[in-house]
Amino acid sequence: MAQQAHPNRRDLGLLVLRVGTGAVLAAHGTQKLFGWFGGGGIEGTSKGMEAMGFRPGRESAIAAGLGEAGGGALLAF
Repeated sequence: MAQQAHPNRRDLGLLVLRVGTGAVLAAHGTQKLFGWFGGGGIEGTSKGMEAMGFRPGRESAIAAGLGEAGGGALLAF
């Protein structure tokens, strides 16, 4: 049986889901890191992390932001 030359709807749907989810995660990570899209940046995220009991707050904020931005970008790509 010959393969189709174009992706089927399921493949296209999964691609859209992956890119959309990855973009949302990456955007949320950049909010934490840079304050883009109305985020608090490192300083605001650090204060929030410390309020939640994460010590040290700055390093926790950087790790969370890098994890979200990097993971989201990798998921999208």
